[in-house]
Amino acid sequence: MSTQRPYATLLAKGEERRQQIVHAATLRLARQGWRNTTLSQIAADAGMTSAGLLHHFDSKEQLLHAVVDARDHADLAEADLNGDLFVQIRRVAERITRSPDLVGTFTVLLVENLSPDAPLHDRLLQRWRTAVDIVTDVITQSQETGTYRADLDARVRAMEIVAFINGVELSWLLDPTIPLIDIFDDYVRNLEKDFTSGERA
Repeated sequence: MSTQRPYATLLAKGEERRQQIVHAATLRLARQGWRNTTLSQIAADAGMTSAGLLHHFDSKEQLLHAVVDARDHADLAEADLNGDLFVQIRRVAERITRSPDLVGTFTVLLVENLSPDAPLHDRLLQRWRTAVDIVTDVITQSQETGTYRADLDARVRAMEIVAFINGVELSWLLDPTIPLIDIFDDYVRNLEKDFTSGERA
């Protein structure tokens, strides 16, 4: 994980006004993305002036990072990094349905920051790599204990799992009627069979 940035400490203080700003930014960014969103719009949504918002966040980029911090905090609060991989994947579906605004905002920001010169590109790339690293470690540890097949390419399968989650999040945002829990359950059942079956020839 990268070292804590100055903007991360803003949320750590837990000040109500800053939380209101982040919440307003989350809703606004989910609807129209960061390119089409101004600080004045977010300030109005939060019931304050632009000067009032800038008292709490020095720039639009700092606020963007704070929004991603909120998503990361929500994910870490629910995740058990030492828990059963299959249980944790299933829990993602519950987190998605509980926090659609955070999921929507994060997905929009991810798409808007694919370019290397975008303000959140480096952070989101590192976030993706960290997620892959965490899942890779979990798979590797289970291989070492004999729980998972030894012939699995842990990193490739970790990339697959992270890509599956990101893809389902996007699909669900497009169509919230899809059976999210069923999709995750079916994926995990097949994954568990594959990871724990005998080694392939």
